[in-house]
Amino acid sequence: MDIEQINSELARKTPIEIVQWAINNAQTPIVTTNFRPYEAAILHLVTKVKPAIKVVWCDTGYNTSSTYKHAEELIESLALNIQLYTPKQTAAHRDVVLGIPQVDDPKHQLFTEQVKLEPFTRAMTAHKPDVWFTNLRKGQTAFRNSIDIVSQSADGVIKVSPFYHCSDADLDQYLNTHGLPNEFNYFDPTKQLDNRECGLHK
Repeated sequence: MDIEQINSELARKTPIEIVQWAINNAQTPIVTTNFRPYEAAILHLVTKVKPAIKVVWCDTGYNTSSTYKHAEELIESLALNIQLYTPKQTAAHRDVVLGIPQVDDPKHQLFTEQVKLEPFTRAMTAHKPDVWFTNLRKGQTAFRNSIDIVSQSADGVIKVSPFYHCSDADLDQYLNTHGLPNEFNYFDPTKQLDNRECGLHK
């Protein structure tokens, strides 16, 4: 697969045309979500093309009550085919034995493995996707600036980011056009800084 050529061709396409292209070339597609801000846009877009697509939600267990309410609203309104994955240890138990280490604490790597990487690996092993829809966008982190609409993970999965070249203003317009909610009261305990990668995409 010539990723560079594909990105050249898709650069002229709309987000929904990008999704249509990917679905037409997929056998076992998934879309992942954590219900952070603007996730309603990617979930609405992808399910418009493939309503029953598996929606993998790796819930760290540390979401705010607002995020959980937002998630439930979207799950119901978009009829999402949610595949829920959680850490093997509860947040309450981890708070006692580990807590939430700061990013410069050596224990933070173990924390990230427990609450995000292990559940995600378990999900990918179970569903074996060939195409993975994400809401990565240019300008979010240095790493994300280095990829494009279509990229390939180390294990060969094709990652598709239909809104890659879109700004917050573009997504605000998308949400308003389709009457979709947004939620900014979101917390990712593995990142703590907005411009830090969580580890799933590298």
